[in-house]
Amino acid sequence: MTAATQDRTHDRARERSEERAAARAEVEARTHELFERIARCECEEQRRLLQEEVVLLNLPSARALAMRYRDRGVPVDDLVQVASLGLVKAAQGYDAERGTDFMAYAAPTVTGEVKRYFRDTGWAVRPPRRVQELRAQVATATQRLAADLGRSATVAEVAAELGVGQEDVVEALVSGNGYTTASLDAPPGDDPGTTWADTVSDGEPEQSRVADRVALERLLARLPARDRHILSLRFFAERTQSEIGEQIGVTQMQVSRLLSRALARLRAEMEHENQETGAG
Repeated sequence: MTAATQDRTHDRARERSEERAAARAEVEARTHELFERIARCECEEQRRLLQEEVVLLNLPSARALAMRYRDRGVPVDDLVQVASLGLVKAAQGYDAERGTDFMAYAAPTVTGEVKRYFRDTGWAVRPPRRVQELRAQVATATQRLAADLGRSATVAEVAAELGVGQEDVVEALVSGNGYTTASLDAPPGDDPGTTWADTVSDGEPEQSRVADRVALERLLARLPARDRHILSLRFFAERTQSEIGEQIGVTQMQVSRLLSRALARLRAEMEHENQETGAG
C-alpha cells in the first residue's frame, strides 16, 4: 500500500468517525429537547408519546450494546428486544435535570437487562447461581490480569486474584458450555454421514447391565479372597470345577460347594439391596 493510499484510507476513516460523532451529537440534542418537552408536559398520553420517540431515536445505541453479547447461544432478535425493554425503562426513569447524557444513564440499565436475561433464560443447562456469579467475576478478573500481565492469566492466577479454589474457577469456566447444546442430528466430526445420535446407546443388552455390573463389583469385594478367586477362575477364566480344584488344592465337590455358597451370598445381598432401594 502506497503512502497516498494510506492517506486516503486514513482520511475516509476520519470522515466516518466525524460523521458518527456528528450524528450522535444530533441524537443527543434531539433527545435533550424531547426530555425538556416531557418535563413541561402535563398530559400523560403526550408524555408517553414523547418517551416513545426518545426510545426510537436511541434504539441504534441500545442495539449496539446488545450486540456485544451476540454469539452466546441467544438469538440476536431476542437480545435486541431485551435491550429495547431496558431502554424503555431508562426513558421512563430519566431525569433531565441531573444533567447526565441520556445514553450514559441508560447504558447500565440496558446492559443490566441483557445480563439478567442471560442469567434467567439464556442457559440450555442452568448452573447454580453461585457458579453464574463466579463466572462473571472470573471473566472480569481474567481481563484485568491479562492487561496487567501482558498475557493470558492461568487458572491459578485467577483463583488467587479472586481468593477461591482452582476447582471453582474451572467449574465457572466450564459452565459457559451450558449456554448452548449440540443437536443429536449434528455430525460429531468431519464425517457428514454420522450424527451424535449414532453414538448414543439404543438399549443394547450390554448397556442395560451396566448398573448390575457396578453393583456386583461392590458385592464381590465383600467376599473372602478365596471365594473371589474361585469365582474369577470359574466365570472369567472359564476353568472347570476340576481344574479349579487342582489349582487351589481341593476336590471338585468342595469347589462345587464353595461356588454355590458364594453365589447364594451374592444373590441374597443383591436382593436385599434391591429391596432397600426400591428396585425391581
